[in-house]
Amino acid sequence: MVPAGQRHGELGNLPCLPLGATFRAASKLETQEDASPMNPEQAGGDLSAFWMPFTDNRGFKARPRMFASAEGMYYRTPEGRAVLDSTAGLWCVNAGHGRRAIVDAIREQAAELDFAPTFQLGHPKAFELASALADMMPAGLDRIFFTNSGSEAADTALKMALAYHRANGEGARTRLIGRERGYHGTNMGGTSVGGIGGNRRSFGAQIWGVDHLSATYRADAAFTRGQPDTNEDMAGELERLVALHGPETIAAVIVEPVACSTGVLVPPRGYLERLREITARHGILLIFDEVITAFGRLGAPTAAHYFGITPDIITMAKGLTNAAVPMGAVAASRAVHDRIVEGAPRGIEFFHGYTYSGHPLAAAAGLAALGVYAEDGLFARAADLNAYWEAAVHGLKGERHVADVRNLGLIAGIELTPRPDAPGRRAFDVFQRCFDDGLLIRVTGDIIALSPPLIISEAQIDEIVDRIGTTLRVTD
Repeated sequence: MVPAGQRHGELGNLPCLPLGATFRAASKLETQEDASPMNPEQAGGDLSAFWMPFTDNRGFKARPRMFASAEGMYYRTPEGRAVLDSTAGLWCVNAGHGRRAIVDAIREQAAELDFAPTFQLGHPKAFELASALADMMPAGLDRIFFTNSGSEAADTALKMALAYHRANGEGARTRLIGRERGYHGTNMGGTSVGGIGGNRRSFGAQIWGVDHLSATYRADAAFTRGQPDTNEDMAGELERLVALHGPETIAAVIVEPVACSTGVLVPPRGYLERLREITARHGILLIFDEVITAFGRLGAPTAAHYFGITPDIITMAKGLTNAAVPMGAVAASRAVHDRIVEGAPRGIEFFHGYTYSGHPLAAAAGLAALGVYAEDGLFARAADLNAYWEAAVHGLKGERHVADVRNLGLIAGIELTPRPDAPGRRAFDVFQRCFDDGLLIRVTGDIIALSPPLIISEAQIDEIVDRIGTTLRVTD
């Protein structure tokens, strides 16, 4: 692989923060106070009206876990406890919390232009951000469509694939291929191509004509550092689906380069390259869902840069605005864009979009976030931290309950052995104990998923790993 700073799209060549440095917007977050659980009255009274997403609502409202503010690497609870953020919020606050440049950009934009529609109209910052993203993407993926989330970006990408083939005179290409344990948001298209059972089973019928590749996880690769080697042609399974359905019926294959939401499944060496070769040979579009991996998570602008593979479409969100304002985007190749736009009759070419596509506040936040990434050299910083991070998280091998550790870039999955009578409960107990002890982790099933802000210091990496190890030792 080519060093990140030499790849197309690196955000400048500016020096990064020293690896021992710790970003904080204010030193007041360094103190730790009493960690007694909060009751609903302390949380602000009546909690019943908010139907919370992906949450045990009854359990949460009996014992709330609340944040009141955030700066740098830390959240602060309403009662004043500092909580070290090892998940960048929800995979998204890549530059750390409370970045002044982003806050100021949002404030100034709200005062100048709070909203402008982008249906047959526009405003300058949407075009500025699109150009900046086009420059950051792999060469050729320079047509940007704005959404409000990763879920919307996934559905937008799927509709682009269908529209492209129809414009190309191949309207029979309607089949979409996802992957087991894949996550592409919760809209109907993303749910259909997604492969996490719990996200699908509750909703019955989904989009017709979807199939799935197998997940890339293999138990015999446990405790692999980085990408595992394998003699199995996992991507070759796509050839079987092509033979089954016919290439003339398949519009697109959508995968996360690293399957993060399901618990950090790292692709084996050669897997993504093989998917690219098969899809290109059969005229099938390849979509990389980079809602998590874009904006430095692997030490490069995108996973496409990191792996040296250019798909036809990339979806993104989360780190796009450092999560300060909701926003997603889709980067399409010139070939996909031009076939749809130039091949359409005069008038609207792509009947799709959202009221808030390219919202002024989101665009301002996105431009400011890209500026912070460049000025602080955060993509290169993440690459430099990778070896330290890898060694630290793999230091949990041998700790109580740890069945596997997986990592790539500044991502890690720590898989625990489940309780025989209560799958998922052990990891959730670790989550609760860590929160009470001043550490935010994320759990999915019995897997701890870590993805810290890219400003993290080596000392904070050690603190995260030490606290998780200590918690595992006291958890049944």
